[in-house]
Amino acid sequence: MASSDFDCIVVGAGHNGLVAACYLARAGFNVAVCERRDMAGGAVATEEMFGGYRMDVGGSAHIMIHLTPIVRELELERFGLEYIEMDPFAWHPTVDGRWLAYYRDVDRTCESIARISERDAESYRAFVKFWGTINDGVFDAFLRPPTPGNLLRTMVSGKWGKKKEVAATLRRIFTSYGQIVRETFQSEPVRASMLWLAAQSGPPPMEPATADFVGWHSMIHKSGAKRPRGGSGMLTQALARRLESDGGTVMLDAPVRRIIIENGRAVGVELESGERFGAKHGVVANSHVVTTMLSLVGREHLPAGLAERVENLRIGNGFGMVLRCASAELPNYTAMPHDTAALDHRTPLDCHTGLQLLLPDTKYLEHAYADYLRGLNSRNPALLLMTFSAIDPSLAPSGKHTVYIWSQYHPYELADGGNWDAIREREADRLVDTACRWAPNLRNAITDRYIQTPLDIERKHGMLRGNVMHLEMSFDQMFHFRPTPELSGYTTPIDRLYLTGASTHPGGGIFGASGYNTAHVVMKRAGRARR
Repeated sequence: MASSDFDCIVVGAGHNGLVAACYLARAGFNVAVCERRDMAGGAVATEEMFGGYRMDVGGSAHIMIHLTPIVRELELERFGLEYIEMDPFAWHPTVDGRWLAYYRDVDRTCESIARISERDAESYRAFVKFWGTINDGVFDAFLRPPTPGNLLRTMVSGKWGKKKEVAATLRRIFTSYGQIVRETFQSEPVRASMLWLAAQSGPPPMEPATADFVGWHSMIHKSGAKRPRGGSGMLTQALARRLESDGGTVMLDAPVRRIIIENGRAVGVELESGERFGAKHGVVANSHVVTTMLSLVGREHLPAGLAERVENLRIGNGFGMVLRCASAELPNYTAMPHDTAALDHRTPLDCHTGLQLLLPDTKYLEHAYADYLRGLNSRNPALLLMTFSAIDPSLAPSGKHTVYIWSQYHPYELADGGNWDAIREREADRLVDTACRWAPNLRNAITDRYIQTPLDIERKHGMLRGNVMHLEMSFDQMFHFRPTPELSGYTTPIDRLYLTGASTHPGGGIFGASGYNTAHVVMKRAGRARR
């Protein structure tokens, strides 16, 4: 292209793309973000529905981002972001009418577990200490590009215990989270709740080298789990305002047709409208890696074999589905019954503040996954309910509530040839019926619902095959292998084309680490080019 309109262009206004754009703009780059939808946020967005309900349409629980410096360094509270603590961050009712809760305070959590099993309470205390030590190093590695050297430094600097304990520590790290849960805890309620928390990352319980998907929850006791007041999308709205305050530009309703490649270099983008914008220091793609490399770039610009390697990435066959419900009441759980009229959002019940883990035992989850492997929707789905209006009344009209019902497992491609558009209402009914086993009042309390099947998730967010993590979060697609070794450092074989988002290290979730890392890679390379 003959001229450059911007220093950098970011494709996609998801939270990682906005984080990258904000850091670049703060450093003095003239940055533009091109977003195909009519609002910024990507899969961290909140929309108004059903006459005054503020509904998240993507990720909801903000946990890992608080283990980064992003909110503090970008001063997002100055741009309208206010976080509310979710404490307890998880709650689990048992089949015999009891319950346990996971609080930010370890002692209080152990007291809750002790009502179920005193032995497991002590085991949990030791679990938090062991995995907290391990993850101090792991999360440090998440805030750096995943080079073999950075990973090795993390391993070497880790506190592995005495010399004779190192082998046992390594075995625990490289085993499955299902095995860790089984060998650490004895009671079924503790096992089931810990297993379901870990399963939110995607891999099944017995997949090797997934132990830290349960281990990293030890870090929540340090950072807490929180919610933006006004909805999950208030994070991305604050990021957009921060970007614009530093001179950046957010273009909405601006889908990118292609990334312009000239002489092996990314020089700008062309929109679906035909408009073209140049980028002096390159393009950052926050879109799915398969979409980026095969559609926006194109095979003709890729080195031999790379297109095939991208095609062979394991996207998986869907993941879960979710209902966003408007409700006249909060769930009235049989394990913690309450007087609806007496509820006060200033002192919400422990069952309503965070993630409500609804499954009876570990076998239940295993059977749900077995159905999924056969290409069937789980006959008895495991549920995770979220009722954030209990701690944030701004989300619903006075006296009303929001209830989210997330469920696993649901295949994108159905073995029986079923069509998601034809069965979405049926499967939504199944989720409500299942939730009513724990909170019977929901059947009559729910007044409206917004359904997101794996197909709906793909359509709305560009998450191929409905995988909210973009790619399977298996060991061979993590760290230096995510998405492929030659694409893992946020750079590509195409000069000045960068990748960010859930397709890259450290993966999915509301984290922002990928955007943070990508921005620093771009700044380093652009500085070298200036010199």
